[in-house]
Amino acid sequence: MALAQKLLVDIHTHVYLPRYAALLRARSAVPRILSAPAGERLLILDHEPSGGRPVGPQYWDREEKIGFMDRHGIDVSVVSSANPWLDFLQPDDAQRLATELNDDLEAYCAQSPSLSGGMKRLYGFGLLPLVPGVPIPALLESVDQISKLPHLKGVILGTRGIGAGLDDPSLSPLWGALSSANLVAFLHPHYGVGDAWGPRDNGHVLPLALGFPFETTAAATRLILSGALDAHPTLKILLAHAGGALPQLSSRLASCIDHDPVVASRLAHDARWYLGKLHFDAVAYGPEELGFVSDVVARSAQFGDKKTAGFGYTVDRKLGSRNMLFGTDHPFFPPLSNTDKWRSVVENLQAIDAVSGWGDAEKDGVRGGNALALFGLA
Repeated sequence: MALAQKLLVDIHTHVYLPRYAALLRARSAVPRILSAPAGERLLILDHEPSGGRPVGPQYWDREEKIGFMDRHGIDVSVVSSANPWLDFLQPDDAQRLATELNDDLEAYCAQSPSLSGGMKRLYGFGLLPLVPGVPIPALLESVDQISKLPHLKGVILGTRGIGAGLDDPSLSPLWGALSSANLVAFLHPHYGVGDAWGPRDNGHVLPLALGFPFETTAAATRLILSGALDAHPTLKILLAHAGGALPQLSSRLASCIDHDPVVASRLAHDARWYLGKLHFDAVAYGPEELGFVSDVVARSAQFGDKKTAGFGYTVDRKLGSRNMLFGTDHPFFPPLSNTDKWRSVVENLQAIDAVSGWGDAEKDGVRGGNALALFGLA
């Protein structure tokens, strides 16, 4: 086994557990898995081009996941159920299935191989029954269940909460429970930002490349503006896809808040300060993008005092790397040839290696050391 700080840890990798896949096969409306002459296809959004995407064992088979990891040198993966989670279910069904799928995911991880030091190859993010009509006590029961499953280290969250977004005041007990249980909340998009793509058919490109990150940007900003990070200072939030556009727009956001006294009064700090309290996956595909996120995170501490925010700050890119973690988005975006490695692995690792200003310690941290610390695996 490699030294702990040298492990490659994938924190953004998905699974459709067999129980969940069976549910999707039984459905006649999106989301669903349907049979086709060339094999099964997955539809998770309305009006998907080309009749959805082909799916196979790599979406639910643990041995396929381990084989992918072995092929690409990934030591440990923190696996999450893929979108749309339980959003389409009625409250009672969502509560029941969340409990069952959390138990399934615990078994999926617990029965995975171990590294020589005893660490498992697989850990997981549990599911909450986040659908309209589910009472808050039911969410807290799910948090309690997940906290007692030893191989589940967090929860995966969509952006809609129980229907009114993550800034819904009724969710405050949830943030407190996650914080107390030391569980990481992985914020992941599903819906995009509406129909803004024009009449031309551009396939999945605009909804996935732009819509998903913009959805994350809006949801994370609403969470910040709600004051949740002030009320629950130890809450651990991980943002998918390098935080979307939030790092790029954080200074503009801060200026707009400053000019809106009602909103400004809700926050204890300059808006840029909160980016240092967030964690970001490194699924960005380019060193310039990763370096920029690292810069924004590194400077965030200098905005804690609203009176001096924006004056004389400096940036040490190495400090910002501590909040960034490698991911692959497997099993989505497979290689175009059976002999190719997955570009989501190769390009994201190359990007980490090429970030100017990061030394070996920072790169090793992003590849795995930061994840081991965040999830308490070190």
